[in-house]
Amino acid sequence: MGHRPGDDKKGGLTPTARTADEPGCTLNVDLCLVPASHAMEHKLPAVSCSSGRLVAERPAVAVPEPSYPGQVFADPDRPYAEAMQAFVTTSAAPAAASSQAPSDTSATDEAGAPPATRRVLRQTAQALRDQRRQVRERRRQEDRAWRMLRAERQAQRQARSRPASVSQAQGPRQAQHARWRALRAQRRTLRAQRDQEDAQWRAQRQHLRSQLERKPVVTAWIAILVITDNCSRQCLGLPLFVAGAKVTAELVVAALRRLLPAELQFLISDRGVHFTAQVFQQLARDEQFIHVLIARHRPESNGIAERFVRTLKEWLADKVWTSDQELALLLEQFRAEYNDRPHQGIAIPGLSPNEFADRIWLF
Repeated sequence: MGHRPGDDKKGGLTPTARTADEPGCTLNVDLCLVPASHAMEHKLPAVSCSSGRLVAERPAVAVPEPSYPGQVFADPDRPYAEAMQAFVTTSAAPAAASSQAPSDTSATDEAGAPPATRRVLRQTAQALRDQRRQVRERRRQEDRAWRMLRAERQAQRQARSRPASVSQAQGPRQAQHARWRALRAQRRTLRAQRDQEDAQWRAQRQHLRSQLERKPVVTAWIAILVITDNCSRQCLGLPLFVAGAKVTAELVVAALRRLLPAELQFLISDRGVHFTAQVFQQLARDEQFIHVLIARHRPESNGIAERFVRTLKEWLADKVWTSDQELALLLEQFRAEYNDRPHQGIAIPGLSPNEFADRIWLF
């Protein structure tokens, strides 16, 4: 946890990694959302439930970066617990100040990014419907005018057929015939133009429908609480909540109470509403651990949990589920596989989280 400026090839930040010395000492937690049902051919959407948005990579800056709380981890000889205590102390003041300042508009998140494809398609479909209504109104006015012309033409013909009527001069009658032939030609041209417009409209509508069918709207979500050990990288649990985006801090706290290790000293999370609620602070007091809130717009500070979420979604990408029970079975299968496969992030690469947790006591 923690970062310092550096000269990497992307011009960004060079991470200074510090992890807990013993399993159970520190946990990384996060919340993510997945659809309540998923088909293999559909891509899992990238949605964050905890912070309310996904923050993209921090843009590179041309000037040296100012001091920040994570610099306390730059000294590798500093004891881990002391460094964590210093991080909590130094991050408290900047956090309070930033809560009064305007939000950072330089960060790019999912809501500030270009609209989702489905939203664009729905907006296009609405514009097409509005345009169609305008076309229909214009056609009603044109048809009304045509009926009036036909009625006028019929009245003229009836007037000429009456015995008592005065015969019109040949010249005016020919002019009326010529005018009527021109009007009929215009009407035929207009009908052909309408047929072409209708064909184009049907093609556009069919294309939009096919696009919308390939990108179904997700209306139901399931929230997943990610709990990862900072030292061994073991996943301690993946509780799910059918409330989805409406999951409450009380539900999160209840799930954590069942899974927190007895030796817990620090719990790292982002500043999402579920983790900053009063009930969560009461949990920290009851269980006697220090709640470590990462800096705003620095998801990499909780990189262990963030990377776990990414791995989880990659694993779920080709899985199918239609209910929360089916998803729960998949999550338990993933947790078992994840804890038993080699992990490069631990101190001894090549060991699985379970193996590392068993062997660390021997070193």
